[in-house]
Amino acid sequence: MLKYSWLPKLAAVGLGCVVAGCGGSARQGQVRTTPPPPPPPITAEVKPVQAPAPPPVDPVQALIDDSQRLYEQGKRDLDLGHLEQARAAFNRAIDVLLSAPGGARTEPRLRAQFDRLVDRISALEVAALATGDGFAEKPTEPASLDQLLAMSDSMTETVPTRAVAATVETDLAETKHDIPIPQNEKVLAYVELFQGRLRPFIQDGLDRGGQYLPMIQNVFRAEGLPLDLAYVPLIESAFKTNALSVKSARGVWQFVHATALENGLRHDWYIDERSDPEKATKAAAKYLKTLSRIFDGDWHLALASYNGGPGRVQRAMKRTGRDDFWELSSNKRWLPRETREYVPMILAAMVIARNPAQYGFSFTPSSPMPRETVNVSGPLDLRRVAEWTGTPVDTIEQLNPELRRWTTPVRGAAYTLKVPEGTADTLEKRLNETPESDRVALNWHTVKSGETLLTIARKLRVSRGDLAEANYLSVKARVRPGQKLIIPREPATLMAAQPDRPTPPLEPRPTVERASLVSAPDTSNEPEVVRRVYKVKRGDTLASIAQRFDTSVSSIKTWNRLHTNRISAGQRLTVYIHRDN
Repeated sequence: MLKYSWLPKLAAVGLGCVVAGCGGSARQGQVRTTPPPPPPPITAEVKPVQAPAPPPVDPVQALIDDSQRLYEQGKRDLDLGHLEQARAAFNRAIDVLLSAPGGARTEPRLRAQFDRLVDRISALEVAALATGDGFAEKPTEPASLDQLLAMSDSMTETVPTRAVAATVETDLAETKHDIPIPQNEKVLAYVELFQGRLRPFIQDGLDRGGQYLPMIQNVFRAEGLPLDLAYVPLIESAFKTNALSVKSARGVWQFVHATALENGLRHDWYIDERSDPEKATKAAAKYLKTLSRIFDGDWHLALASYNGGPGRVQRAMKRTGRDDFWELSSNKRWLPRETREYVPMILAAMVIARNPAQYGFSFTPSSPMPRETVNVSGPLDLRRVAEWTGTPVDTIEQLNPELRRWTTPVRGAAYTLKVPEGTADTLEKRLNETPESDRVALNWHTVKSGETLLTIARKLRVSRGDLAEANYLSVKARVRPGQKLIIPREPATLMAAQPDRPTPPLEPRPTVERASLVSAPDTSNEPEVVRRVYKVKRGDTLASIAQRFDTSVSSIKTWNRLHTNRISAGQRLTVYIHRDN
C-alpha cells in the first residue's frame, strides 16, 4: 500500500495562508513564513517475490526416464557394434525398473515400460545376434558392371551428340592417354550415357575411388603398367570392396575364384583377399601384365580378355583370323555381348576420369584412413575389437575388408589386423588381459566314436560344407573320436547376460528418492519379477524349460524372438520369473 505522509502538511500550509490574508493588503509586521520541506518520495511497500514451488517429483516417472535413458544408451552402443556395453546398458535399463519397491509390475506405468523394454531389447538382441558368433558372412553389394550392363541394354541405340563428339575430340587432343582411345561411335555413346542417365554410377565410383586411386597408380607405376588401367574398377565395381557379380567375381578388381588363386590371392571360409584393395591391386597388376604379354601389348584385346577370359578371345581370333578388337566385336557371334560392351565402357570411363570437370563430374583424391596393425593369434570377434578400441564396428570392417565374417581366422598363422591409428597399444593390452575363451563366442563339438562330418552336421543342423570349411577340412574328410570341431552356428551368446562379469560404468544421472515411490493398491499382489539367463542343456526343450520356470513356451519364444521351437545345447535363453521361484 502506498503511504501519502506528505498530504497533512500540505493542508496545514494552505490553511495558514487563509488566516494570514494571503492575497489581501500588506500589514506592518507581517509574519515571515518558512516554506515547507519537500514532500518525501512516494515509496511502495514491496513484498518479497517467492519462487513457485517445484512440482513434486513423480518417482514412477523418474524410474521410467532412468530406464529409458539407459535403453537409448544401449541402442547407441549397439549401433557402434559395442555389444558388451550395449548388453550392460540394457541390463541396467531393466534393473532400474526391477529395483522399484514391489517390483516392476506393481504399478501400471512401470509395468507398461517393463513390457515395452523387454520387447524392444529382445528385438535388438536378436537383430544383433543375426551374426551371432561371427560365422555369418558379411553382406555383399551388386557389382557395378552387372548393373551398368542391365541399364545400358535398353540404350544400345544411343547416338552421341555432336557436342559430346567435339568435347572428346578437344579433350583427347590436349590429354595424353597411355592406352589408345578411339573416337568411334561406341566409345562416344558411352561418354554420352555416363554424362546422362548413367551419371550416378560414375559419380559414385569416383567418390569412392578417391581413397584407392593413388595407391593403385603407385602399384601400376612400379610395375610399368599404363596408369589409365587404374580406372578399370570404376566400371567393374565402382571401387566397392564387397562387390559380388552374378558370376561370383568379387572385390574392387572383380576376380573370379580361379583367377584369384592363380595370381596369389588367398580365399577360404574366413578370408577372401579379393576384397582387400591393396592385395587385389597387386594381383591385378600381375594378371594385366600376363594379358599384355599374351596379346603383344594390345590393350583393347587384353581388356576384352580381362572380362571374357583370354581363351575365349584367342578362340575368336583363331576362328575369324582377325586380331583387332573392334573387328571382333562387330559380329555378335564372335564375342559375347558383355565383352563387346565392356571395352568401350572402360575406355569411356578413362576419358571422363582423366578430366572429370570437363564432363560435369567432381573428383578429389583422398588419403586412406591412418592405421596400425596388430598380430592376432586365433579367433577374435571384430565387435570386441571395436569396443576395446572405442571405434565403430563399421570402421573395423572397412579397415579389414578381406575378412568374410566377424571374426579373425580360427587357426593358422597370426592374422595381421588393421586398426585405427593410435589404438594398437590399447588392443594389445586388452588381448593380453583377456582369456582366449572370452575373445569370441564359439561352439565346440567333441567328436564321438562312429560320428562323421555328415552325421554331426545333421545332428547339429548345420551345413556339412560350412562345418568342413570352418575347420579347414574337406567335405569328405574323416574325423576321429576326441577331435574338437568348431560349430558354425549363430547362438545368442554375446548379448546374453553374464552376471559374473562386471558391467562397465555408465554416465551418472541425478538420483531420485526411491523410498517415496507410491505402490499400486494392494489388489495387485504380484511378486517382483527378475531376469534370468538359462543355458540350455542337452535334452532340454522349450516345454521343459517353461515348466521349470513356471512360464509358457510362447513367453520364452517372445522374450528371445524365437521363430521355431528348436534350441540347442549351450544356447542361452532369457526368462523373466518371480523372485520366489
